[in-house]
Amino acid sequence: MESILSSDRFTAVDLSPGEYQRYARHLTIPDIGPDGQRKLKAARILCIGAGGLGSPATLYLAAAGIGEIGIVDFDQVDFSNLQRQILHDTADVGKLKTESALERLRAINPETRITPYETRLTSENAIEIAAPYDVILDGTDNFETRYLSNDLAVLTKKPNVYGSIYRFEGQVSVFAPHLGGPCYRCLFPRPPEPGQIPSCAEGGVLGVLPGIVGSLQANEVIKLILGLGDPLIGRLLHFDALAIRFREIKLRRDPRCAICGEDPSLTELHDISFACDMSPSPDLPEIDVHQLKSRFEEDTPFVLLDVREPAEIEICRLPGAVVIPLGELPERLGELDPSAETIIHCKAGVRSAKALQILLEAGFENACHLQGGINAWSTEIDPSVPLY
Repeated sequence: MESILSSDRFTAVDLSPGEYQRYARHLTIPDIGPDGQRKLKAARILCIGAGGLGSPATLYLAAAGIGEIGIVDFDQVDFSNLQRQILHDTADVGKLKTESALERLRAINPETRITPYETRLTSENAIEIAAPYDVILDGTDNFETRYLSNDLAVLTKKPNVYGSIYRFEGQVSVFAPHLGGPCYRCLFPRPPEPGQIPSCAEGGVLGVLPGIVGSLQANEVIKLILGLGDPLIGRLLHFDALAIRFREIKLRRDPRCAICGEDPSLTELHDISFACDMSPSPDLPEIDVHQLKSRFEEDTPFVLLDVREPAEIEICRLPGAVVIPLGELPERLGELDPSAETIIHCKAGVRSAKALQILLEAGFENACHLQGGINAWSTEIDPSVPLY
């Protein structure tokens, strides 16, 4: 394979004496050498997300000598990020992720230009943001941005280096229809239904897993820039961290794909009105944690239904709660009394809204769910309840 960079992009690039020393272990590899290092210095990479995947990917890309790294993220560093997002440390909690990423990457390699974009990627700004860059690295954790990143890459003819993680498993691929491979929509034409797939916050992720997957993404970026090896175009690499097993899945381009097929119906960017952490419908009956506290103090009985997973119950639990995980709820409705007042809660209010819809459809007329879930209880009522 040839480098995705044109020769005029890197032949005019010079390496300083300090860079010859910094990249000595690259320069002594015959397949890289000074010309390869100039390609890396000439390259511009856009990383969407400065979280679990973006952290190792940008660290290694900066260390490798990529000329410019753009980082799109609007979030702030939270304590729960620190278990896996190694761009950030304890002192960064509360900072913008773009701010702490800028500081860390500049410390790793001051020769690499870091361009932060403190914004959410949308159909309105994506084309302009991506314009200067050669490769898009997908470090997203939600389906809206993942589909937008894919569509952006297809329409601008840039490789999309994809990664995803969940619990103990990860996936990596390079989606590039302009290079002969499929795009993300060829595999997954439509996003899953809201609530069908839990987010990382709900399902969890092994802390080292994004380090492995993000490093593989960085490796694919470097291969594309150098024109070396066999990139993961038309292949999906699946990694099982528990078995330490890699499995390769062959991918084919879908001629009916909505954006890269023979007769595409998507010719411009659109925002997908979907969220894995969907906001509960405003029409659903709900109460806040202060109202729940009052209910605990009253004599009128009610059922408190906790729809979190067993591992979450071990972290914290409200007194007297009946535990039925959301996935088991449709089959276990017989354990509940349809005539009883039922208050449902989860971690943050997303799964409880889904559970409430199930109960209402089953004829539970006196049911509601808790705004903000047990995390809101911890924040506003009882700080001794662990926040996770």
